[in-house]
Amino acid sequence: MILEVKNLLKAFGGLVAIRDLNLAVNEGEIVGLIGPNGSGKTTLFNLISGVLKPDKGEIRFNEIDITGLKPHKVCQGGIARTFQLTKPFMQMTTLQNVMIGRTYGSEPVRSMRQAEGECERILEFVGLGGKRLSLVATFGLVDRKRVEIARALATKPRLLLLDETMAGLNPSEMEDALRLVKAIGDSGITLIVVEHVMKVILDISSRLMVLNYGEIIAEGTPQEVVRDEKVVEAYLGE
Repeated sequence: MILEVKNLLKAFGGLVAIRDLNLAVNEGEIVGLIGPNGSGKTTLFNLISGVLKPDKGEIRFNEIDITGLKPHKVCQGGIARTFQLTKPFMQMTTLQNVMIGRTYGSEPVRSMRQAEGECERILEFVGLGGKRLSLVATFGLVDRKRVEIARALATKPRLLLLDETMAGLNPSEMEDALRLVKAIGDSGITLIVVEHVMKVILDISSRLMVLNYGEIIAEGTPQEVVRDEKVVEAYLGE
């Protein structure tokens, strides 16, 4: 088991965003996380990645308690994430963006030449090899999302949290992004994927979890979950 969350609670004033949540993720899984808007998906990512501190509960990664650690410490421990709204360094090149991830990631860099070579390979992997010296400010949404994924991969994660990678993409771009996510999973990185596009989440997930009002109301194979009456009522509709 690579990630274990026990009795996690997070409230904002009187609003409980995550309520006594428990989950476990095995190494090598691609776990889909779905739920209505406001169900707590991004809050959960923020708690795991250290952006927020829980009010109660425990987060263990690779059997180490990481509850409440700062985001850079969580990243150095082997967890990376992307954001629903992309946050690249706009006035830097693609390569510079990714090298920042490599420099502050989970493994020390012996030299900048080593870091540059590794980042160039990552950019080839995500389909941006020909744009490594381009300013990110000149990119459209699809390439900005790829920069963000590349920067996350450069930190050398064992667990990658992907927050709505497909949002805003057209069908062709979505197919390309789907292939990339599958390739990341095939490389041995464990994935938790938040996504609203059901075709995508059903295609890539080995297991599906459904959040509603900060609680997991169903989990299992995608085929099992989409037939669950609670899920249909809360999220999928008739």
